[in-house]
Amino acid sequence: MFGARHGLWQRAGVALLCALLYFTGLTAVGLLGPDEPRYAAIGRQMARSGDWITPRLWGEPWFEKPPLIYWMTGLAFRLGLGEDLAPRLPVALLSVAFLLSYYRALRREFGSPAAFNATLMLGSTAGWLAFSRVGVTDLPMSATFSAAMLFAIPWLARGDRRGLPVAGCLLGLAVLAKGLVPLVLAVPLFIMGRRRWRDWLRPAPAAAFLLAAVPWYLAMSLRHGTAFLQEFFLKHHFARLYADELQHVQPLWFYLPVMAAGLYPWTPVAGLLARRRLWSDERVRFLGLWVLFGLAFFSVSLNKLPGYLLPLLPPACALSGLALAEERNPRWLLAACGVLLALIPTAAGVLPDALVVGVRRAAWRAADWAWLAASGAIALLCWRCGQQRKALAMAAIAGGVAAGALLLEWKTFPVLDERVSVRAFWRRAGGAAAGACVGDVDRERRYGLNYYAGAPLPDCRSAPRPIIIRQSDGGLLELTAP
Repeated sequence: MFGARHGLWQRAGVALLCALLYFTGLTAVGLLGPDEPRYAAIGRQMARSGDWITPRLWGEPWFEKPPLIYWMTGLAFRLGLGEDLAPRLPVALLSVAFLLSYYRALRREFGSPAAFNATLMLGSTAGWLAFSRVGVTDLPMSATFSAAMLFAIPWLARGDRRGLPVAGCLLGLAVLAKGLVPLVLAVPLFIMGRRRWRDWLRPAPAAAFLLAAVPWYLAMSLRHGTAFLQEFFLKHHFARLYADELQHVQPLWFYLPVMAAGLYPWTPVAGLLARRRLWSDERVRFLGLWVLFGLAFFSVSLNKLPGYLLPLLPPACALSGLALAEERNPRWLLAACGVLLALIPTAAGVLPDALVVGVRRAAWRAADWAWLAASGAIALLCWRCGQQRKALAMAAIAGGVAAGALLLEWKTFPVLDERVSVRAFWRRAGGAAAGACVGDVDRERRYGLNYYAGAPLPDCRSAPRPIIIRQSDGGLLELTAP
């Protein structure tokens, strides 16, 4: 009876943690950046037009990304979700579904303690959480690709082919999420399974992959010909490796701090990966090669964005969770994770400035002493319990992350809505903004304005109007006369 009640409380705790981290405040901020309103507009257009093949942005074909995110958003619009929830809720649901499958796959291979550690860490990392709450392509690709790799581990380790059809279908969905990138990232799987690579050519896995991935690409090629092939493959795949015209150029070492930040607050646990005994297992070496190959591939690319590293977080957390399960006394590492929670108020305060003017030019706020005391208490709990009751220590850290998420929703999201998204301006301006033209406004806010307007607003240089939407030096939008 006690065991059943204990399990019930565990499940209730997990459900509450998921609700706090993934589903509260999804609409507290309007759509952000250039990508989220753009992808949402395309999904909304698909839902309205019934054309689920050609992505169209304001009536014109848009060949930058494949359709999975548009289909998810379009279906949400068909179900009656609003303009802010429809792009985000499907991504959050997919993220939670992946975490459930992630736990089951790791439990099958490495046991319950390692699976619990890895899933709790991944589900509360800054990187995975951030991209689970926005309607962009990174999470759908990372979830489907990572699930495909995990379903293939029994084949890699024991020659068990039963999971290959599911892995093939998921890999095909990953290709529908972000093009050819998942196929490149899957190279470690085929390197380590090279002696049995022909298993993937068997009818079931091959058909599952082809049926998932090929029909949309074939339909687009037949409908749009070389225009689609050149724009989609040449510009948005191969040109990203060497051309600087996409304006995302970063140095070679860019992803090292990004990886550390993506794993926050669990970054210290990655120090356990230096233990040599961990790497005797072929499955562990596969997870390590998955991370290292992905880091190398993305680092040599000229254009870099933080979200590119998202598919490397599941194997990194799996390795960390396994190492933590085997570590006898990790209390200092867990205490360090608790100490890192003290950075949440600082990050919450600097986030709006960082998104507007960049991290280097952002204004950093003073420390929050109450939060410092709370994180210190969590760190002390981790130090006291980290050896005998690791699960309790980790749950305390995850609870701190959930509290940080609530802090962001309370203090930071309103500022983001005002300064970064255009939604607050649009609601405040009302009908006056709908009759205005757009003057000196950056591309990010132009996409947001067009999305909330429901149609592209005219540029003042080609179609002047009595009212102009301008952007102030601080980034805020305002209505002015000519």
